[in-house]
Amino acid sequence: MSKSVAAVLAALTLMSGSAFAEESPWLVRVRAVHIDTADKSDPVGGTGAADRIHVSNKTIPDVDISYFFTPNIATELVLTYPQKHDVTLDGTSIGSIKHLPPTLTVQYHFMPEATFRPYVGAGINYTTFSKVNLLGGAASLEHDSFGLALQAGADVAIDKHWSLNFDIKKVQIRSDVLAGGAKISRVKVDPVLLGVGIGYRF
Repeated sequence: MSKSVAAVLAALTLMSGSAFAEESPWLVRVRAVHIDTADKSDPVGGTGAADRIHVSNKTIPDVDISYFFTPNIATELVLTYPQKHDVTLDGTSIGSIKHLPPTLTVQYHFMPEATFRPYVGAGINYTTFSKVNLLGGAASLEHDSFGLALQAGADVAIDKHWSLNFDIKKVQIRSDVLAGGAKISRVKVDPVLLGVGIGYRF
C-alpha cells in the first residue's frame, strides 16, 4: 500500500511540475501608439487636389489581449477607448470626429523561445464613428469602416513573464462624406500605427 501511495504521489508531482513549467497561452500588452494618417482623401466635390479632408495624427494608449493556440500561432485583439481627431479642409478646421477602432489579427511568431521574438500578422479592423461634427453639422460620415489590417513586430523577453513590445500596423479605415444627402468626398484615413509598450505572459 505504501508503495502504491508513493507511486501516486510521485506521478502527481511530475504532472504538477510539467503543468507549472508549461507557458500560459495568454499575453496582455499595454502600448503607446502613434496614429500616422495617410491623408489620401478624395478632393471635395472633385474641385482640386488641394481641397482634401485631413484627419489629424494622434498618439493614443491601447491594450491588446493575445491568445496562443500553439507556440507559433496566436490571435490578438487590440482595444482602446473612443479617440477624438481634428478634421481640416485645405488647412482650415471644419470640425472633429471620434472613432473606436478595435482590430483583430492572426499572428505567426517565428522564434517563440528566443529572447528576440519577431512576428507578423493579418486581420480585420472595424472602426465605428461617433460625435461627427463637420461643417457645423452640414456634413456627416455615411457609415462605419470595415477593412484589412497588416502587422509586424517583435517581443523582447525580459524574464519569464515580462517583455518589451515593438509593433507596426497598416490599417484600412475609410468612409464617404455626405452633405445634403450627396457624397462630397471619401475619407481615407488608412493610418500606420507605430506602437511601443510592455507585455505580461500569465
